[in-house]
Amino acid sequence: MDLRFGVGNRVPVALTIAGSDSGGGAGIQADLKTFAALGVHGTVVLTAVTAQNTHSIIGVQSIDPSIVGKQIDAIITDLGVNAAKTGMLYTSEIIRVVAEKVSQYGFPLVVDPVMIAKSRARLLKEEAIETLIKDLLPLATVITPNIPEAEVISGIKIESKDDMIDAARIISKLGPRAVVIKGGHLKGEEAVDILLYEGRVYEFSEKRHYTKTTHGTGCCFSAAITAELAKGKDIVSAVQTAKKLISMAIKYGLPIGKGHGPVNPMAIIYRDYSKLRVIESINRALDLLRGLKELHVLIPEVGMNIAEASPYAMDEKDIAAIPGRIRTSPLGDILWSSPKFGASSHLARYILGARKYSNKIRAAINIRFSTKFIETAKVLGYRVSYYDRREEPPEVKSVEGMTVKWGVDSAVRRIGCMPDIIFHRGDWGKEPMIVVFGDSATTVAKKIINIFNNMNK
Repeated sequence: MDLRFGVGNRVPVALTIAGSDSGGGAGIQADLKTFAALGVHGTVVLTAVTAQNTHSIIGVQSIDPSIVGKQIDAIITDLGVNAAKTGMLYTSEIIRVVAEKVSQYGFPLVVDPVMIAKSRARLLKEEAIETLIKDLLPLATVITPNIPEAEVISGIKIESKDDMIDAARIISKLGPRAVVIKGGHLKGEEAVDILLYEGRVYEFSEKRHYTKTTHGTGCCFSAAITAELAKGKDIVSAVQTAKKLISMAIKYGLPIGKGHGPVNPMAIIYRDYSKLRVIESINRALDLLRGLKELHVLIPEVGMNIAEASPYAMDEKDIAAIPGRIRTSPLGDILWSSPKFGASSHLARYILGARKYSNKIRAAINIRFSTKFIETAKVLGYRVSYYDRREEPPEVKSVEGMTVKWGVDSAVRRIGCMPDIIFHRGDWGKEPMIVVFGDSATTVAKKIINIFNNMNK
């Protein structure tokens, strides 16, 4: 992300035309956080004030349509707008004013056809639906309905991905350049969105996160598309970025309130900031291990590694480790390079597997197998479990990278919780190994040093 806004670098400006959420999870509050996370300046045209929290809306007051129009004029004539989005518009009168201003100024527009809140409160009056379809959709660059909204606009029932595509084709005939139908309401391990653009269908899929932190999902998704369009990105890449951002925002949402907690679009910023801390933590752990005189005893034939995940890790690229592992030279010297993200898929899979059972697990080290190390760890009170590679099902063994996931699951089932240490005794062509887990690389290094020093007493 380029934030160098000096001379000659105009800040991209995005506009949200939407309602206010007093709970801070959706509406203009969610939009502004998303704009900031993606490096654009956010501006606001307020259409309605809602009295709401994570579980209900207890009051709505719409803004006078003439004031809505004047807000747009004020922003356009001074700051200019690279792209805009709509959210809660509420009345036909507000929709007509917005449509008039979009036609007048011609900025790219993302329409999030907000109709019903998660609390089932109506955010668009029923008589205004036809106005939205007739007056605003023909002006849209992108429209982003969820499945219930797409059913209302298209007039068809949506129960599958094929239905989503059919609905998108119907909606595209109403005038928008591109149609994104969000598939979150369909069942499945993957949340699949469909983009219809210039006659071509694109599919965007991310792992489904089973969490209640979903308040503001649609707002953040459409705001992310808007921010990317404001930066000059094409529609396909804008939707792709938005899909990745909202997946992270849901996974790392804020568990607050009694209802659906808000998504966290700032997680993408926090992740990038946290990566520096991860590198520092691994370097501190290496310093601790360097002080262990007999460190070479712990290094397996395939090499040792130490890895730590960002607190906002989504995949292996968000986990840092030592490129080429820690190894012993022919002269007995211990060699390692500087930690980098994405350097160890092996330990990354262990950490990601462990985080399914405990979000506190962020780091791991693999060391040479030693029965004495295992027994000492048990005496010191560490939770220890194992998996037997000989029991690995053929369908797991045949898929690259699946052994570790299966192994972690097996070790957890064996003792009923996430252990501090998992080991296996190897298999044909596979060296026996111990993996030690913890909340940081330094914590794991200290565990190893503690166990190693006690086993030699």
